[in-house]
Amino acid sequence: MTAVHDVLISGAGVAGPALAHWLHHHGIRATVVERAPAPRPGGYAVDLRGVAVDVAERMGALAEIRRGVTGMGRASFVDSRGRRVAGFSSADALGGDRSLEILRGDLVRILHTPTEAYTEYLYDDTLTALEQDGDRVRATFERTAPRTFDLVVGADGLHSATRRIAFGPEERYARFLGAHISIFTIPDHLGLDREARLFNAPGRGSGMYRTPRAEGAKAIFIVRSAGAGGIDRRPPAEQRAYLRAEFGGLGWENDRILDAMDASGDFYFDSVTRIHMDTWSRGRITLLGDAGYCPSPMSGQGTSLALVGAYVLAAELARHGRAEDALAAYGARMRPYVDANQAVADAGLAVLAPRTRRGIVLRNTALRLGGPLVGLLGRLDRRLSDAAEGLDLDAPAPARP
Repeated sequence: MTAVHDVLISGAGVAGPALAHWLHHHGIRATVVERAPAPRPGGYAVDLRGVAVDVAERMGALAEIRRGVTGMGRASFVDSRGRRVAGFSSADALGGDRSLEILRGDLVRILHTPTEAYTEYLYDDTLTALEQDGDRVRATFERTAPRTFDLVVGADGLHSATRRIAFGPEERYARFLGAHISIFTIPDHLGLDREARLFNAPGRGSGMYRTPRAEGAKAIFIVRSAGAGGIDRRPPAEQRAYLRAEFGGLGWENDRILDAMDASGDFYFDSVTRIHMDTWSRGRITLLGDAGYCPSPMSGQGTSLALVGAYVLAAELARHGRAEDALAAYGARMRPYVDANQAVADAGLAVLAPRTRRGIVLRNTALRLGGPLVGLLGRLDRRLSDAAEGLDLDAPAPARP
């Protein structure tokens, strides 16, 4: 394999623009194809932790990210009548300067805008086929005429079309973690101010939170389920009906949230799933971020993995004369970091949606008595902090056996 000079990136979320930045930094051309017609605004809160903060600083984006943080102040667990039974200060759970929370749309804008000057974006399009021929990959698109590249990178999320085309069906790699999650924007009828309020019934969690960075409040539902059942791949109308069946009549604000759900313009529903693959590269096709190693929303580390993965992949492409060596080094450097961050997802579910009433009581008691603070949407204890810091950005890859 020869060196890489031009790269096709599938996906313009977080990982795609981050990789485009670092490829340009190393003198490699990038083209990005994205199914959406434009960068997606809004979205839910995501976290940058540990070495991902260092990557953002090296990109020159950290100051703007800090200006755009959600500014959340506290989280409260409430009972069916809305009475506070436990809680914590968000400042205590954020991990100081090594953990930043920002709305996904704000982060995408910060990463995407500078790359427009040197990156070709093909919006409202998607990959339909990939054919490898020696040192080039021929990419076929839904709208754009076929083109060839030195490398194709799938940065197109949990349900990656690139992964399906190059590696086979999603079912081979998806590890369902026993829950579904839904997030959407509704009017803030509670008058929240930088606050999250969370409610639990056995195996179910619901909540609302509001940040001054967005209009309205974000509503969240988490449902424990024994099997995947395919509801995450069904039409939104069926997913909404599923949530009504699970949360209707539970008390607190659930019925009011469900009433507001249909009018929301950003309804999101998916399984809580981890992607595990033995290799992220096949010839001149490789995967980045959730497409290759989604840790699930319950880890809170998907965004950090995407940013760090983009940095490492571009650095290895620049370091090695042969693409084969670069992709092997990318895999070797990222594997321990990915494994450590994927391992924290189960603990996130235990915090946000305990399986039993006893589990809810124990969680609330631990918070009231000053036990280890745990945070909303995957902010965990020392395990998470250790995992987030678990990669040296400047270390070379381990030697190949």
